[in-house]
Amino acid sequence: MISSEQAVWLPTDLRHRVGSLLGAEFRSLWIAEEAGRDLPASPTVFAVTGLLKALIIEATAIEGKKDSDGYASRVTDLILDQLRRARPLPGALPWPRGGSSLTDLCEALYADPANDRGPEAWGRELGMSERTLARRFEAEVGMSFRDWRRRLRLFKAIELLGGGLDVTRTAMELGYGSTSAFVYAFRTQMGRSPQAYMRGRAPLKRS
Repeated sequence: MISSEQAVWLPTDLRHRVGSLLGAEFRSLWIAEEAGRDLPASPTVFAVTGLLKALIIEATAIEGKKDSDGYASRVTDLILDQLRRARPLPGALPWPRGGSSLTDLCEALYADPANDRGPEAWGRELGMSERTLARRFEAEVGMSFRDWRRRLRLFKAIELLGGGLDVTRTAMELGYGSTSAFVYAFRTQMGRSPQAYMRGRAPLKRS
């Protein structure tokens, strides 16, 4: 699971599926093996810069159009340059392997991040002990249930703030007891406050 400011590089011959829980518009780049030979050899999550996003949108807009002056090739070269310079991130939201009961748990929390039921309550609902749930979650997801829920709330915070919700309402939607608790958690994960983060995302105004 990635946020709207992230992308995933998948090397050649890697079987995968792409989708969205709540509906989203996204674009995929299909890169010839030779052109991508110096890109990572394993799946990599990275931050999408404003320039890369604009280049991808431009490439989509000119696809199939006559290119008498080589403009499309220059756009493509710039995209490849940006991908080579992309900053890898450890911050993707891992998801359980398909078909397990843990998938239902994660989808429920994604739909309602304020749900504060702990491993014991979830274990009862899924027909397993708290210890079994914790062990399976760690094995399938690669992190503890508590750490995953914390990262989920960060993802949802970015989604809600980006949609125009203010900091206080975002904190309440995510189940935090106070705005200050949410701001502290956000700053701990992102290195800056929600307000500073959103200011950094705001597009530059034309004069």
